[in-house]
Amino acid sequence: MRATESNQDYPFAVTNTAAALLDGTGTVVAWTVAAESLLQRRSADVCGRPARDLLADAGDWDAVLAQGGGPGNPEGQAGWEGRATLRHGSGGELEIGFRVIPLDDGTRGGTARFLVLGAALDLVARWRQDHAFTYELFLQGRVGLAVFDRELRLLRTNSHLLPYTGVPVDLRGRRLADFLWPEDARTIEDRLWDVVRSGTPLVGFNTTVRTLDDPRGGRIVTVQAFRLQEPDGHPMGVAAVFTDVTDHERARGRLDLLYRATGALGGSLSVLRTVEDLVKVLAPGLGDCAAVDLAETVLTGGEPPADGQLTLPLVRVAVAGAESEALRGGTAPFAAPLAAPGARECRGELVTGLGDPPAGSAHGAPPPDWATTVPGAHSALTAPLCARGIRFGRLTLWRTGDAAPPEADDLALLEEIAARAAVAVDNARRYTKERRTAVGLQRSLLPPATSEKPALEAAGLYLPADADSGVGGDWFDVIPLSSARVALVVGDVAGHGLHATAMMGRLRSAVRAMADLELEPEELLAHVDDMVLQFASEAENGDPDDGDAGMPLPSGPAGATCLYAVYDPVTRTCVMASAGHPPPAVVGPDGTVEYVELSPGPPLGVGGWPFEPVERELPPGSVLALYTDGLIERGEGDIDHGMQDLADRLLRSDVLGRPLREARHDIVEGLPPGRLRDDVTLLLARTRVVEPGSITTWTLDPDPAVVADARHLVLAQLTAWDLDELSFSTELIVSELVTNAIRHAGGPVRLRLIRADTLTCEVSDSSNTQPRMRRARSSEEGGRGLYIVAQLSHRWGSRYTMGGKTVWSEQSLPLA
Repeated sequence: MRATESNQDYPFAVTNTAAALLDGTGTVVAWTVAAESLLQRRSADVCGRPARDLLADAGDWDAVLAQGGGPGNPEGQAGWEGRATLRHGSGGELEIGFRVIPLDDGTRGGTARFLVLGAALDLVARWRQDHAFTYELFLQGRVGLAVFDRELRLLRTNSHLLPYTGVPVDLRGRRLADFLWPEDARTIEDRLWDVVRSGTPLVGFNTTVRTLDDPRGGRIVTVQAFRLQEPDGHPMGVAAVFTDVTDHERARGRLDLLYRATGALGGSLSVLRTVEDLVKVLAPGLGDCAAVDLAETVLTGGEPPADGQLTLPLVRVAVAGAESEALRGGTAPFAAPLAAPGARECRGELVTGLGDPPAGSAHGAPPPDWATTVPGAHSALTAPLCARGIRFGRLTLWRTGDAAPPEADDLALLEEIAARAAVAVDNARRYTKERRTAVGLQRSLLPPATSEKPALEAAGLYLPADADSGVGGDWFDVIPLSSARVALVVGDVAGHGLHATAMMGRLRSAVRAMADLELEPEELLAHVDDMVLQFASEAENGDPDDGDAGMPLPSGPAGATCLYAVYDPVTRTCVMASAGHPPPAVVGPDGTVEYVELSPGPPLGVGGWPFEPVERELPPGSVLALYTDGLIERGEGDIDHGMQDLADRLLRSDVLGRPLREARHDIVEGLPPGRLRDDVTLLLARTRVVEPGSITTWTLDPDPAVVADARHLVLAQLTAWDLDELSFSTELIVSELVTNAIRHAGGPVRLRLIRADTLTCEVSDSSNTQPRMRRARSSEEGGRGLYIVAQLSHRWGSRYTMGGKTVWSEQSLPLA
């Protein structure tokens, strides 16, 4: 027999097969060319000889005949198959499989003849394996098997082609579009056409199939296909295997959804943003609409009660999906008390058939109110948000349209997501509580947002960073000084959180204390710099075993930046110094904006570097803008771009023509609280001047006799200003201060009166010795001057000057 690679692979086919014709005695009568090729024996050598001589062992002849069942066996009369070992013409042996076909058994008077067809045993075995494989493949029910012709009409299928409602029983001659959705059928047929044309097998192609009779949901199948060919190599059709992987894909989809939901829950420390990110994943990932309801107290950092006696209204805080507008707003009560629930109480609920009467449970009870919120929803599922035995809210989803109803696995997935969401919400709630504490502490440490002084009109604004960044250590301050002067301060502590707020409070107190000493800006920053170094040293040298030490204060370089400026409405000058802080902007009365050219020193906490002052004359009506870097560094470009943007904002907000308390909000428009990467602090100050008519200065000789002249000069000026009510007290104050200056300092003495919101009396001399108030003994004649000044003054003090010192006293003006 000659092996062939054609489709005629049946080993006992008449064409091209090894065959022998035997008579009734077992003698070989005829021998085909294929038989000669198979055994390498010529026909002349074989014909006329007994067939038993062809066996490798002639004694096996009876055993070979016994494979046919023996005489009288109906199966033997119809033909039978067996195997035998023959002698090969090369001297070896060849095991073959054969089939005996009776042509004439001799019962009709003729000579008995038998046709014996033979083939190599391995070829016979392979054919039998192929036949069994094909037969069993079409009988199995785990995958769908289909054979298509060249026009993609179905020729043969097994019973499990598509395990889905709407597939006809008899599919022979049909096309896929006859029972599948057109787009689904077209998707599969396009791929099968590629296989027919190219001959390249299709491997692992996933698609969704939906029938015309039942389009909802459908099934996900993996399609494998290969081309079938004619003996001449032309395509005769294509065979395809359809494997239902719906459960596998849905399980993988659920794991992917759980992964994405977990990622969304870990993306923020804000309660609102956490649940907003979650519902965007769940709709349409698990449902067409999604909503999260939380107890109102959770939004402010509080915790719902856990006594199990009260119900708590819920606020819908996040929605997503096609019908999200129908879900917004409103409150809904908990269906169960806010007790410390166990596993049973924290389980979810699934409702299907909402549009089918009777809706709800199998007993015909109406569906719960939460399930009927979305119009057109045919099913809904919800799960409570439980953590630490406390319910914080609930997570609800709805499915509409052609979406398949949820299954028990979907509810289990929702319960798992809800459990993780509850932990995330609880963490965000705790952070919200801490952040509200920090923001409250921060705001309590800041001065009033607006202030009116004779020197200037001031308005400040503070915007905390978003919940993820945490509250920072920004601050501003407006500090009244002597002689109608005002100090403006803006600072920024590195870091975020309560430790930054605490550090800010310490620095603000330190700056105020230093400002009370009337230090120059560069001196003040030098002293505060030393204090920051001390703070850092205290933090580093703290007791590591002290478990109640609290959060450590920030230490090391760049602990804080600060800008300190002093404006004098008498001289119309502003002296300022910077510790690593950006320069202030000045809006001139002519509408121009420029930044003061500072030489900023290092941030506070570095130490060892001086701070350089800059003096700038400010025309009346100028607006000085002090700020922190959060206003110019917002991740939108470099600092130059941010400073130019601030200049444009200052002009657009019309800071020259509007009250600063109104303009400040326009300047930060577009920077919503809760969305900032860093705190934003802004301090605006519109300069004013003390008119020359409200200032009087005299230079006095260092002679005790001029004290009386000084009293007369002051009394005359008070009369001119219509302040006779202050004549007595002012006369005593001037007499004591001038007398002390002449007695203890010598040299020329300068006396100045300033009428602003208070009456200020200044006496300057050339001595650097600060006056000190003491309690005089009853036997002493002197030592009571400063005590008298303190009793008569609203406020008094002294400050160093370039040529000595100035002692000043302030009295409140009488009511008009």
